[in-house]
Amino acid sequence: MILFVRDLTVIDFSYLCAKRGMLGESYIVDVELHGGLDQTSMVLDFAKVKKVIKQAIDQLVDHKLAVPALSAALTIDSRADLQRLTFQSARGRISMAAPAQAIVAVASDEINEHSITAFLQQQITPLLPGNVQQLIFTLRPEVSNSFYYHYSHGLKKHDGNCQRIAHGHRSTIQIYTDGMLTPRLNKYWCERWQDIYLGSAEDLCSADVLQHLTAAADDYSFRYQAAQGWFELTMPKTHCEIIPCDTTVECLAEYIAAELKQLDGTKLYKVVAYEGVGKGAIAVS
Repeated sequence: MILFVRDLTVIDFSYLCAKRGMLGESYIVDVELHGGLDQTSMVLDFAKVKKVIKQAIDQLVDHKLAVPALSAALTIDSRADLQRLTFQSARGRISMAAPAQAIVAVASDEINEHSITAFLQQQITPLLPGNVQQLIFTLRPEVSNSFYYHYSHGLKKHDGNCQRIAHGHRSTIQIYTDGMLTPRLNKYWCERWQDIYLGSAEDLCSADVLQHLTAAADDYSFRYQAAQGWFELTMPKTHCEIIPCDTTVECLAEYIAAELKQLDGTKLYKVVAYEGVGKGAIAVS
C-alpha cells in the first residue's frame, strides 16, 4: 500500500554551489509512504504525517544554509554552539559564523534536490513506525511561466528562523505598469537579483570588527545579534546588493516600486513580489 501527500510543505533555504556561490531555493515537498496497514487500517494517520514528517523537515533543512560536507571547497570549524565555515566558489570566497542550528551539513559533494532528498530519507525514516517500509520524497520547484530569481538574506528582527543570516527563496515577480504586466521589467529584476545576497545596510560592518571571520578587500561584511545567537557573514561585493531597509518581502516590494518610480514618475507601478511559493507582498508607486 502507498500513502501519499502532495504539497506537504515548502522548504525555503539557501545552499552553497561551487559555480554559483550562495543560492536561495524553495522546494515543494511531496511524500509517499510504502508499507502495510496498522491496527487502525492505515499506513500512517495523515495528522501524524504532517506532525512527524513536516516537523522533521522544518528542523533539518528549512531556513538553514545547506553545505556540501564532502566538497573540497568547504572548511568547517565547530566551536561549542558556533560553527564557522569557508567556501571557495567560482564567484569568490564565502564565509559565515553562526549558531550550529543555522547550518545543515549534507554528506555529498554537491547540494541539489537529489542530495537533499537522500538526506531527508535517511534522517526521517527511523522516526516512522515499523509498518512503514519505505519513505520517498519528491522535491520540486514551483512550475511557473514567470521570471524568477534566487535570493538569500537574513532578518535579525524576526522571532523565528528567518533571523538566520543565510537562508533564502526561489521567487517569482510580476510588475505592472499602468495596469499592464511588463515582462521587460520582470526580466530586468530577475536578472539583477539572480543568485543574489540581499543585505540590509544597517547590518554592514567594517572587516576589522568581525569577531570570527576575516574578510577580503572586495568583500562586504555583515554581522548582527539575533535571538538565536551571533551571526557574521562575508561575501564578494559582486554577489550582493545592499538594501537601505530590512529585507522582508514587504520592504523588497516597496524598494522595487520606489526604484521604478524614480526611473519614470509618470507611470503607476504595481509590484507583486513573492517570498518563495504562494506568499508575498504587493507595493504600489
